[in-house]
This record gives sequence, C-alpha cells and structure tokens, in this order.
Amino acid sequence: MKKKLLGAMLAASMVVTSFAGTGFTAMAADEPIKIGVSIWSSTDVLGSQCKWVIDEAAAALGVEVQYVDQGHVSEDVTASVETLAAAGCQGIIICNSADTEMQSAIATAQQNEVYIAQFFRVISEENSSDIYELAKASPYYVGAVHENEPENGEKLVDILLEKGCRNIGLIGWEQGDATWLGRWQGYQAGVEKWNAEHPDDQATLSEPQYAGTTSEGGAKAANALMSADPTLDALIPAGGGGEPLQGAISAVEAAGKTGEISIVSTDFLPDLGERLENGSMAGESGGHYCDPLFAFMMVYNAVKGNYTDFAGTFNEINFPYLYVSSPEDYKAYEQYFVDQLPYTADEFKAMADQSLEELTATAAALSIEDAAARAAK
Repeated sequence: MKKKLLGAMLAASMVVTSFAGTGFTAMAADEPIKIGVSIWSSTDVLGSQCKWVIDEAAAALGVEVQYVDQGHVSEDVTASVETLAAAGCQGIIICNSADTEMQSAIATAQQNEVYIAQFFRVISEENSSDIYELAKASPYYVGAVHENEPENGEKLVDILLEKGCRNIGLIGWEQGDATWLGRWQGYQAGVEKWNAEHPDDQATLSEPQYAGTTSEGGAKAANALMSADPTLDALIPAGGGGEPLQGAISAVEAAGKTGEISIVSTDFLPDLGERLENGSMAGESGGHYCDPLFAFMMVYNAVKGNYTDFAGTFNEINFPYLYVSSPEDYKAYEQYFVDQLPYTADEFKAMADQSLEELTATAAALSIEDAAARAAK
C-alpha cells in the first residue's frame, strides 16, 4: 500500500486557499465541516450501527453529517454523490459502491472538488484496472476501508464444518457485488480445503440463491434451498445488511428446522446472544460497524488539509472482523460493542489527529480485547 502524507497543521488564522488541480484545500481552523454519507440504509441492523458510530464521532469533532439512503440501487448510488456535493459537503464516504459506480462517483467528486472515500468496499485492481487507475490518479479519491472477505468466508465455513455440517446452502444478495464475490470465494476455498483433507467426509456448497437486501428475499432464498435439498444442514446468508439473515432465520423456524439447520452469516444481529443460546444461529462474523468510522476520519483529515497529495496513490485500510460462535463469545462483544461504543469521545478526537499510518494501525488493532483494555484505563 502506497501512501503519501503531508502532515501540515494549519494555523487558526489561515485563510481558505484552493490550489486548482491538486485536490488540496487549506481551511481556517474554525470553518465548519460537513461530511456526506451515501449508504445502502441508515436504518437496518448494520446501517443503524454505522450511523451510531459516525454520529458520535461527528459530535466529538463538531462535524455536520448528512445521510442519503440509496438502497444499493445503482442509479441512486451515483445520484447520491451528486446530491451530497450539491448540499455543500466537503467530503463524502460511500457504501455500497460497485467499481462501475465509483467511476461516476469519482468524476462527480472531482468536478465538485469534494473528497471521497469508500467503506466496506475497495476498487479491484485486478478486475477493474481502469477504474482503479482512475481512483489512483484522482486528487479527491482519499482511499478505501474494507475487510478481508475471502478470509471471512473461509472462517465462517470452518465454523460450520467443525460443527458437523456437510450440506451447505448459500444465499447471496446482489450478483456482481465485490464484497459478496470475495466472501463466496472464501466459502468455496473453505469447502475445497476440507474436502482435500477429508476424502471420506465430503462437504458440498450449493450455488447461490439471491435475496437482495430484504428479509422477504432472505426467506424466499432459504425456502428455495430447503426445498431443493432435504439433506440441507447449514445455511450461509452471506450478508446484505442483516435483513436477508433475519428472513432466512424466520424461514428455518417456520419449517421447524431450528437447530437442524445451522446458520452462519456476516453482520451481527442485535439479538445474536439469544440466537446462539437457542440454536437459531451457529456463528457470525461482524463487529465491523466501525469500518466507516475510519473512512470518515480519512475524509475529515483530507478536508482539514492534514492528509494531502492523493494523486498517484491508492490508500487502503484493512479492517478486522470479529467472530463469535458461542454465547460466551457474544457476551464479551455485547459489553464493549453493543452496550457502548468501543471508542470514547476523547478517543475520537485523538484518532482525528493521527497520521494515516497511525490511523491504519488503530483500525487493525480493534478487537474485543483491545476495547476491553482501553475501557479499563
């Protein structure tokens, strides 16, 4: 990962000055900052958690935030950037954002001299090299915060296989979505590795049923998979904000197969502890709702003039997933990520003063143990 930073702290008396073509704007210290958030939903399970942490960080830093819910509808995703730029936002963070959508989003950001960063997503250098190079060349594309999705998928499959599941049904949300494709790659790798190591105890992974991002879609997909394979003993609703997972759980419950069909997914539900207790969930990856916090901090520092010289670089922050597969696992998570945020207002302020390298390290360090240790101080 290449990063170029100029740690230029600006005096309070400095006037606003723009340098055309550089993507750098020096701001007066007391000038108000407005950051836009283009998000699939600010009200579903994961989206509302993202909004919670962004709002608290914004309050600590005195930043105004404006949200646009775009429902992962492609034309609405691209239009949301135009809406937020027109509303006077100096910076924007965005998810969902397919690579093709980012081509338009970057062009809009550059036209309006607005900084933009992705969360939960990264442009694929391999599959979208032209768009990757466009982002890299832009003085307004700050970077991307994202997870290791293949690793996530493989770890979730391992949870199922270790619990004895062998016939796994797969539910995706949107065909072609980069995050979904990364997870799918991991699920496949996990099953292939198991089968190579256990020739007499083979596992299968179905072709995906697609659910969109709704509970109804998740229920329909689960019912289709259960009907197609009476021996099904596991389901992976891959994601989509939590709603497809809830629908799949409801379908399994309605079929009277709770406990018979183990379910793992990504994006923690608010009642995950209870579901691990009653067997309606076997495990989950999540706790990553702070991912957009780091995209927010990247854009905040770009607007302030603390992070500069983006043209010619592609900045990434890799954010860790947390994994739970027992009620005991969840209890510790609940204490530091549900009952309270894992960061305080003072920690948000300190984070905003970090270099990009330091911010990257802070993101990578987040864990239940890390949150507990800081809370004990």
